[in-house]
Parts: sequence; structure tokens; C-alpha cells
Amino acid sequence: MKRLPVRHHDVNEWMRLASETVTELQEGKVASNSTTTLTASAATTVITDYRVGKDSLILFMPTTANAAAELYGATMYVSAIAPRSNQFTITHANNSQTDRIFKYVVLGQTLN
Repeated sequence: MKRLPVRHHDVNEWMRLASETVTELQEGKVASNSTTTLTASAATTVITDYRVGKDSLILFMPTTANAAAELYGATMYVSAIAPRSNQFTITHANNSQTDRIFKYVVLGQTLN
């Protein structure tokens, strides 16, 4: 999904872009996802994402068996959100696994 410009020199072109954006939103094409890997041999992972705000909801989907074991074993959670730096911290098990890979979604950004 492309970002809709706040201003555009051609009003008709801006309206066309706005219409395309709304259509994409209705089709579920929301640009709010990314991928992360938990830090090996550490108990936390810090993620910087420009969409993170003080009221953000962050959801995870494991993409590997070790990631699923981490999430569904109830050993990971978002322990902090730092909206001024657009960061959140994931607390998790401290082990040497390098394949705890997740897709995540950030919803509900509040502008800082």
C-alpha cells in the first residue's frame, strides 16, 4: 500500500489516490505488518517501528516451530512501549535459538 500524500498539486489526482487507498483498506491491504527475529542468548528484543505509539496493539504470528513454542509456551510478551522512540520491547526466554521468527502487526498508533 502506498502512502497517501497529505497535499497534492492536482486535486483530481489526490482524490483518485484517496479512492485507491480506501479500496485497498477495504480489501485488507493495511501496511501495518513486519517481521522480526528474537535476539538469541538474550532475554529481550527491542524493535524500532515508526508505527509504534503509546496506544499501539502489537500482535504476533510465529513462522517457525521455535517461534511457535516461544509464543504458545507463554514465555514472551511485550514488556514495554516507548512511543517517543517508536520502540517496543519483547521479553522472552533466554536461549541460543536463532530461528524464533515472527510476523507482527502494529495497530492503533497514536501520533506522538
